[in-house]
Amino acid sequence: MKAWRVHTNGEPREVMRLEEVPDPQPGPGQLLLRVRAANVNFPDALLCRGHYQVRPPLPFTPGVEICGEVLSAGEGAAGAVGARVLAQPPLPHGGFAERVVVDAATVRPAPEALDDAEAAALHIGYQTGWFGLHRRARLQAGETLLVHAAAGGVGSAAVQLGKAAGARVIGVAGGADKVRIAAELGCDVVLDRRTDDIVAGVKEATGGRGADVVYDPVGGDAYTKSTKCIAFEGRIIVVGFAGGTVPTPALNHALVKNYAVLGLHWGLYNAKDPASVDACHEELGKLAAQGVIKPLIGGRVPLDGAADAVQRVADGASVGRLVVVPGTEGAR
Repeated sequence: MKAWRVHTNGEPREVMRLEEVPDPQPGPGQLLLRVRAANVNFPDALLCRGHYQVRPPLPFTPGVEICGEVLSAGEGAAGAVGARVLAQPPLPHGGFAERVVVDAATVRPAPEALDDAEAAALHIGYQTGWFGLHRRARLQAGETLLVHAAAGGVGSAAVQLGKAAGARVIGVAGGADKVRIAAELGCDVVLDRRTDDIVAGVKEATGGRGADVVYDPVGGDAYTKSTKCIAFEGRIIVVGFAGGTVPTPALNHALVKNYAVLGLHWGLYNAKDPASVDACHEELGKLAAQGVIKPLIGGRVPLDGAADAVQRVADGASVGRLVVVPGTEGAR
């Protein structure tokens, strides 16, 4: 079969190679899946660069979440052949491949309301958004939510989940096209980080009060500006550092303004509280069936376009989610 592999760390477009590798075989408790769609996440770029918190042995195949079809089951594994499922292929054998092997206990049914690409993009980003907004920040209906990178994969999920929770959402995006997309996603107010004064814009939109909750997957300057427009007893959710700079919080400032800085590492819930991940998946499935959430797909690319897609995400040149769809002949 064909699979992308990384033999040395560097920029995705330079180090990802599409190679012929042996077909995987499911062992006890495992399922063999045909990859129907593999979502591109920012951690895929970090994995290529060797900057992620997990460093798989070289060579490895990136791709941390997929929508797949069960082809066969190993001894003792529960899984109906032909079933459409969501899975996180364990590294070093990730999802940018034609087939993958996964632990049967970790797969979840793909929502019928979503196509393959949308389903592949549902799991990590929306679970992260749900846990961040509800478990960590305790977002309440009527509160104001500020979302950075609102037209991106992670941010667009937070926008939809914030609206579903009854919040007023202020989105921050870069450039006219992304501002338009953020507005179409449902943002009540959209600010252009390239031209607008973000702090002044948030204060104006909230009558001087500031945002009750900030969802920040960017870090750097975005975090700094958030601290200047956070409301009394507001909560800043630190999701990641796509901007490339890890901020150093001034804790005396948090003390003076009475706001909280909340870290969110969604993967820990898989180990510490897996039942909560299952419950969240059920809730997301219901919201998808109701049409309340629908992953924003910025492009579907064939398998041979995966390296370019990961590079585009690394460079911040994508909108929504880019999804690799093996078996397709061209991008759309």
